[in-house]
Amino acid sequence: MIRARHRHKYHPWWPVLIPIALILASEYKLRSRAASESIGGGVDATILLEVGVYGVVALYLYRRFGIGAPRRRPSSIRLLTWGWTAYSALSVLWTPFPAFAAVRAVQLLIIAAVCQVMISRADREDLWRLAHAFIVLVVVSVGIGVAMPFPRTPLTADRFNWLYVHPVTAGIFLGIAILLIAGFVLPGGPPRSWPLSAYLVAAAILVAALIGTGTRGAAGGCLAGLAVMCWLARGTRGRVMFLMIAVPAAIVAGLAFTDRLVGFATRGESVEQLETLNARTDLWTFALRAFETEPFFGNGLSSTRGLFLDEMGLGGGHNAFVNVLVEGGVVGLVLFCMLALALMVRLVTLTRLRHIRTEAAMLLGLMVFFAVDGITTETVAAPANVDSVWLFVVIAWTIILARQPAADETRSVAGGVTNAPELPPDAASPEVVR
Repeated sequence: MIRARHRHKYHPWWPVLIPIALILASEYKLRSRAASESIGGGVDATILLEVGVYGVVALYLYRRFGIGAPRRRPSSIRLLTWGWTAYSALSVLWTPFPAFAAVRAVQLLIIAAVCQVMISRADREDLWRLAHAFIVLVVVSVGIGVAMPFPRTPLTADRFNWLYVHPVTAGIFLGIAILLIAGFVLPGGPPRSWPLSAYLVAAAILVAALIGTGTRGAAGGCLAGLAVMCWLARGTRGRVMFLMIAVPAAIVAGLAFTDRLVGFATRGESVEQLETLNARTDLWTFALRAFETEPFFGNGLSSTRGLFLDEMGLGGGHNAFVNVLVEGGVVGLVLFCMLALALMVRLVTLTRLRHIRTEAAMLLGLMVFFAVDGITTETVAAPANVDSVWLFVVIAWTIILARQPAADETRSVAGGVTNAPELPPDAASPEVVR
């Protein structure tokens, strides 16, 4: 008697574990340091652990995949990605803080290398599993924040977070996770790994936590991303239904929760604080003066953190585009904007394809989230944080999604089993290329 042999598709775990490891090493801290110590502070165990994780990732990529040129001509998005990454790393040569910037440049290059390998070696199923792993990470983090609240600063005493993750950063985690959940919940989205009720419960927990953070930029970015996603995910008929539901719901919410919405928007701040966006407008005025000193090539990678700490007591540009303008000058800003614009245009084009429309709308919603949240925080344009890691993941995801043929049905009606995707055209051979 011959026993039937069932072949199961092997799913490598590195596309899931590596991005999660980089995010954990970059953002999750068990100690708090003053902003002034980020440039000139000593090296402690937490920093060594972060650098060590990035080093292990770089070593793993080299040992497993080697170094080799792509076999096919890379897309314009990939060229722009490496152009912006390489220019940012090159700017270490003229930054006033070379030691700190060199570490950040190496981290940025490693994240870009992860993106490159994901484009050639990962598939959509790997990215779906990464999205679910990230959702689980954020839900568990919310539980940690509720069960074990850490000491907070006077400015964040009334705002929710976990460990020593700043409420602004926590809001970014929550906003990304909420948008990922929405992508899996919407009809026509990627295959669900959990029951629908599990997604809805997770979404309710994360929305409540996002409100608790008091992070207005992340909340606004999440709403904008959800609106774009719902507008594009279901075609013309879906847009009509979206307007029929969203407009009355917004009116009812505005009338029923006016006081709470105003309280969330103002967060108990004075008129002067609101007018200056918590001193951000003063910071941006100083940023323009710093830009005028080095308008073409900028002041170099991570220069905003040191320059603004010395002058304003605030680290970073608190605006993604201002941050790029000061650090990279006109050249850096053009490269960054061209990358973001090319990515968003490509995703809009992909939303016209029925078989990947919802998935492309989800990625476009994430890009809108980065853009809106980037008005008040610079992290998407700075290396080694949850925003930058997810930006490169979205880049890889978009390129992989664009390779899906129109006839590729990603779900089986009978059992919900995904079909093996077509081998990427620029994937390397199974042998390690040195």
